[in-house]
Amino acid sequence: MRTQTWIRMMVVAWIASASVVTSGQVPRQQPPSLGLESLGATESFVFYCAPCHGRSGVGDGAVAAALKTRPADLTTLAERNGGQFPRDRVRAYITGTGRPVAAHGGSDMPIWGPAFKALDASDTRAQVRIDGIVSHIESLQSPDNGATLYRAHCASCHGAGGKGNGPLATEMRKTPPDLTRFTMRNGGMFPTERVRRIIDGRDVTAHGDREMPVWGAMFKRASADASDDAASARIAALVRYLQSIQERPAE
Repeated sequence: MRTQTWIRMMVVAWIASASVVTSGQVPRQQPPSLGLESLGATESFVFYCAPCHGRSGVGDGAVAAALKTRPADLTTLAERNGGQFPRDRVRAYITGTGRPVAAHGGSDMPIWGPAFKALDASDTRAQVRIDGIVSHIESLQSPDNGATLYRAHCASCHGAGGKGNGPLATEMRKTPPDLTRFTMRNGGMFPTERVRRIIDGRDVTAHGDREMPVWGAMFKRASADASDDAASARIAALVRYLQSIQERPAE
């Protein structure tokens, strides 16, 4: 019965997300494909979590009013945990790992671990999707934190240290580039504008033919007000973080 209830609620949410409401604030949304781009933290959160929790994570999604219990405000998790984001606890809550069904209380929230495993037919992809959603929620605590944004949106392909060795690197057509050598390859100067354009992705020439998502558009979709300013602020934070991890010539 709980599964049937969840399916009905999600269908309503997807229909609502695909509609143009009177205010014009809910953009048209399509289900993510099963390709690598669908594993992006932003896209997974927007599709699977935002119908209930809202794009900004405050609990104001399209079907929130129809739920027995109002979805939690995900933006205050760190604040309610002494300033530290409870990453392991959030992950366990999403996956249901080691928890009985009752752990979800009276809410309609599904246990996403088995659902993602069935969806992706791959333990690696399911884990990357879950980790991405957890990191995206962490990024909602401090949207201007470049390190948090990098972990949420880039590390699955480029690796935690930016070397191109993330868990999904071997599943891509081309090996993700080493992000720590921009400065070394540019005569000792960090190419700020070119890196920004690559992340933004709307400049096709800068983006190349890799499987990297178009983050400018995805960040805009993920923001509460779907604004260019919000997307630009996130891209700028990522650029600053990438600049901070550049390798330097040996002295």
